[in-house]
Amino acid sequence: MTDNELSAADVARYIDFTLLKPEATHADVAALIAEAIELGTYAVCVSPSMLPVEVPLEADLKVAVVCGFPSGKHSSTVKAVEAAEAVKHGADEIDMVIDVGAAREGDFAYIENDIATVRAAAPNPVVLKVIIESAALTDEQIVAVCTAAVRAGADFVKTSTGFHPSGGATEHAVRLMRDTVGSAVGVKASGGVRTIEQARAMIAAGATRLGVSGARALLAGAATTGESGY
Repeated sequence: MTDNELSAADVARYIDFTLLKPEATHADVAALIAEAIELGTYAVCVSPSMLPVEVPLEADLKVAVVCGFPSGKHSSTVKAVEAAEAVKHGADEIDMVIDVGAAREGDFAYIENDIATVRAAAPNPVVLKVIIESAALTDEQIVAVCTAAVRAGADFVKTSTGFHPSGGATEHAVRLMRDTVGSAVGVKASGGVRTIEQARAMIAAGATRLGVSGARALLAGAATTGESGY
């Protein structure tokens, strides 16, 4: 099966079903979890103030929590405390935001230390994803940030918060990130992935996870191509 032939159920297993709106309530998050289980997504991704959440023991669903979100302009110490608290309250995965300004200044040593500090606060088996805000960086900066993330022990590099005015994921950025980190580190495409066609394209470019806020609509789009449902 090629990436363009992935079924809705296959694509669902790539998805972190995301709810990060400032106005989100605990009831909204409970509804998100119920819908994620129904759709068969890999994980939900929520804000740290929403923890702890209730996930049925029998559900095959991970809980991801953002850290230093959305600006990344928190001190490394604050990010570490935030990550450790999230893990304490049930997070399986941490999606941390780098200081994008440091990347634009070329201070990749700072970025590596920032990531390593969070990694120490949320050690394996917690999955650490590093949000690099790829649309705000040059190709050279993307490569340098991804290299720093690998050195610092990250499990994934992730394109975007979805909140930056520069934009979200692109196939070019995903492909560049995959080429940089190799096969041992994941790549998460996030920001603007709204259709099944876009999802498949990101997977074909090298994404191993997708950040999606409209999972039901995206997966339902497979039905318009004459495929079986999920």
